[in-house]
Amino acid sequence: MDADALPPTSPWRRVMTMAVSSTCQQAGFTSIEPSALATLTETFISLLRELARSSKAYSDLACRSDLVVGDIVLALVDAGFSVASLTEYARRKTRSTLPTPLPSVPTKQPSTLQVGEKRGHPAHIPDHLPSFPDSHAYVQTPTHKQPITNYEAVREKAASQKRDMERALTRFIAKTGPVDRLFDTDEQAQFPLIACRPIVSPYLQALDPRDQIFEEEEAYVPRKRARPAEERDDEPAPPTELVDNPYLRPAKMPRKRK
Repeated sequence: MDADALPPTSPWRRVMTMAVSSTCQQAGFTSIEPSALATLTETFISLLRELARSSKAYSDLACRSDLVVGDIVLALVDAGFSVASLTEYARRKTRSTLPTPLPSVPTKQPSTLQVGEKRGHPAHIPDHLPSFPDSHAYVQTPTHKQPITNYEAVREKAASQKRDMERALTRFIAKTGPVDRLFDTDEQAQFPLIACRPIVSPYLQALDPRDQIFEEEEAYVPRKRARPAEERDDEPAPPTELVDNPYLRPAKMPRKRK
């Protein structure tokens, strides 16, 4: 089986997989299942780790920091291998040599956009600290757009917003109020129409329009001339409620000039 069929997670595991595949091919196998190859690779890696751990333990026991051949031989003996048979196994005729693994190409880091010139560290800042950012980092850049003051663009935007608002209100009224169906078979009311209900007295809306809202104007209160107490007792009290209709207000007498 080709080693490329099983993509390893690291180059080291890839070499281990190739070694196990070569050993199986020398033993007479022509194919192998991916699960079996993965199991053999894990077993081989575990064996190498155990030999390395045992060799390091013998080296530490001898108060040495570097391994020697004797440490590895003792580790093989503890694992149950015959050291004398290794020479014969290495000189076998069916031995195949694996190619030297090629060094992996390092991933190219994307270049950072640099604007301006980099500033060096002053005398009081050590060199091992990070360098200063680009000069563009100190430039103030507004994150909002400038308001549109063009008359045509403002009028067009206002008209578009008004049209969208009227359309939304129409749909809301059509969904919440009584509607008329455009087609008799339209059960789900895909084309709702606002029901037209007749008004009893349509002329009242023309006489009292309420489609626009104006600011409340201050009620007009006429100023009266101060009179003696005797005359004020005889007159009736003025109405407390203010009348908004100018035709129903009391008449205002002109002032007398001396």
